[in-house]
Amino acid sequence: MDLHFGDSKPTDEERAAVDALLGPPESSWEGADRSDADLRWARGGRAARDRRDLLLPGLHAINDRIGWISEGALGYLCRRLTVPPAEAYGVATFYAMFSVKPRPATVLHVCTDLACTAAGASGLCEGVEARGVHVQRSPCLGLCERAPAALAIRAGDPVRTAVSAPATVEEAVLAATAPDSAPEEPPAATAVPQAGSPGLVLLRRVGVVDPASLDDYRAHGGYTALRRAFELGPAGVIREVTDSGLLGRGGAAFPTGRKWQATAAQPDHPHYLVCNADESEPGTFKDRVLMEGDPYALIEAMTIAGYATGAHHGYLYLRGEYPRALRRLEHAITQARARGLLGEDVLGQGYAFDIEIRRGAGAYICGEETALFNSIEGYRGEPRSKPPFPVQNGLFGRPTVENNVETLVNVLPILTMGAEAYAAIGTQRSTGPKLFCVSGSVRRPGIYELPFGATLGELLELAGVRERLRAVLLGGAAGGFVRPDETGVPLTFEGTREAGTTLGSGVVMAFDDTVPLPRLLLRIAEFFRDESCGQCVPCRVGTVRQEEALHRIVERTGAAAADDIALLREVGRAMRDASICGLGQTAWNAVESAVDRLGAYE
Repeated sequence: MDLHFGDSKPTDEERAAVDALLGPPESSWEGADRSDADLRWARGGRAARDRRDLLLPGLHAINDRIGWISEGALGYLCRRLTVPPAEAYGVATFYAMFSVKPRPATVLHVCTDLACTAAGASGLCEGVEARGVHVQRSPCLGLCERAPAALAIRAGDPVRTAVSAPATVEEAVLAATAPDSAPEEPPAATAVPQAGSPGLVLLRRVGVVDPASLDDYRAHGGYTALRRAFELGPAGVIREVTDSGLLGRGGAAFPTGRKWQATAAQPDHPHYLVCNADESEPGTFKDRVLMEGDPYALIEAMTIAGYATGAHHGYLYLRGEYPRALRRLEHAITQARARGLLGEDVLGQGYAFDIEIRRGAGAYICGEETALFNSIEGYRGEPRSKPPFPVQNGLFGRPTVENNVETLVNVLPILTMGAEAYAAIGTQRSTGPKLFCVSGSVRRPGIYELPFGATLGELLELAGVRERLRAVLLGGAAGGFVRPDETGVPLTFEGTREAGTTLGSGVVMAFDDTVPLPRLLLRIAEFFRDESCGQCVPCRVGTVRQEEALHRIVERTGAAAADDIALLREVGRAMRDASICGLGQTAWNAVESAVDRLGAYE
C-alpha cells in the first residue's frame, strides 16, 4: 500500500477532534513528534488498517468540530488509520453532509424534496437567502409531517443542531443564526395522530412513556419480550418469527425468519447484526418517530435479534439528519448498559451483546444493505454484487443479518403475544400491523398504524385527505402513483403488487390539483441523479438522461415531447434490467406510473 501524504498540516483544533476519537498518537508514524525509537522500527501497519472502520466516525469528528474537512485534517486522520489519502478523499466526497472546501460554521439544510416542495420549500429558500443566510438545498430530512423543514448544524465542541418544521423564514433564520435560542422540537408523539389510542401495537408506547426513562419503559411491558426470548432459546425465537410470517418492512418484503435462520446456521464467526436506520426514501419518517418516541424498544429488539442469530455485536446505522434520535438512542444504550441489559452478561443469562451507533452522512444509497456495510467499513457506500449474500459474507466479510427499525420492533409483539396471535393480524400473506407515513395534501399528516389489508381510501380518510385529490404516491420516489379512483387498493404487499404499484416502506403521499405534477416528477429525477453512486453505467448515465428528457418535456409539447417519452421508456427499461442495485432498478418507476396512469404529459 502506497501512502502519499501532502505537505498540509492539521490545525490544533483539527488534531484535537481526531485525537478525541482515536486517542493520542503513539508514534510519529501516526502523527506524533518524532523520537529515536521511531527511527528503529515502524508502528501501525495491520493493526492500524484494522481500524479503517473508524474512518467515517473520524470524518464526522472533524466535520462536527470545524464545519468542513481540510487537506491537513484528512491527512492526519489517514496517518492515524493508515488509509491512503486518495481513498479517504473519495469517501469524504461521497457524502452530502461533508465538505472538503471551506464553508460557514453553520449550515442550514432546507428540504426541497416532494412533501416540502409541495409545501412551499422554494419560497422558504428564497426568503432565507434574502436575509443573508446561506442555504444548502437538501433531499428529504425525514420531517415530512411538518413540511417544509429545515435543519441547522453549527460546528463546534459540541456540535449544535436546531430543527425548524414547519419552517417559516423567521424561524429558519433563527435556527441558523442562534440554534440555542430556537424553539424546542415538539414531542415525537405529535407525529402520531393515533397516539394513546387502544389497540395500537407498534406505537402503543409513543406519547405514553417518557422516552428517556428505562423504568417507565419497563413499567409498560419493556423487556418482557427479551425474557421470553431467553426462555425459548435462539432456535425457538427464530421459529416464532418464522411462524409469524413477518416480512421485512424496508420495501423488499423478505421473510425475516428465513434471513435469521440462514445467518444463525453459518459456521463462520463472528456473526454481526446491523440495524438499518438510514431511512432516506423521500416521504419516510416512521423509523425516526419510533427511535425518538420509543428508543428502548429498538434496543430490546436488537438484543433479541443478536441472541437469535448468534451475534454479539450490533451496529445501528443512523441517518446523519436525525440529531434528536441520536441523542435518545445514545442515552438509551448508556442506560441499558448500566442496568445489565447490554454488555457481557445480559440479564444474567450469560449472553454478551452490545450496540454501537454509526452515523450516516447523507447518502440515500446507503439504505441498500451492502452499501451500508461498505460505509461502516470505511469505504464509499457503493453496493456489492450478490452473491455472496450478506447472511454468508456481509459486514467485515462475516455472516450478517440486516433489518430496518420497523422490522425489528415487530419482533417484540411476536414474542409477547405469540406467533399465532400476531399472524392473525392482517392477511394471510401480509401479517401483522404496518406503519404508514402519510404526508402531502392531508389535514392530519403523520404515522398511522393499521393492520395489513386496510384500503388506501380508509387510510386517507383517517388522515383527512383534502378535496380535489389529483394523485397518491405509494412507496416514495422509488414507488408509483395511483389515481383517486384507485384508492380501494388493499394496503398489502400482494395487493399493491396486483394493482401494478408497490407498498415500499409505507410512504403514502397525497397531492391535490394545486401541486404541479411535472415539477414533482422532475424533482424525483433530480433526486435519483444526485443519489446515484455512479458505480454502474445504466444508473449513472440513465438517471442523467431521465432528468434531461423531463426538462425538455416540461419546456416543450407535441411531437418533441412524444419522442422524449419514448426515450424515457427505453432508458427506464435499461436501468431496470441492468442496474446493480435497487436505486437504478426503481428510478423510473414513479415517472412511468405518472405517464401511464395519470397521463402526466398529455
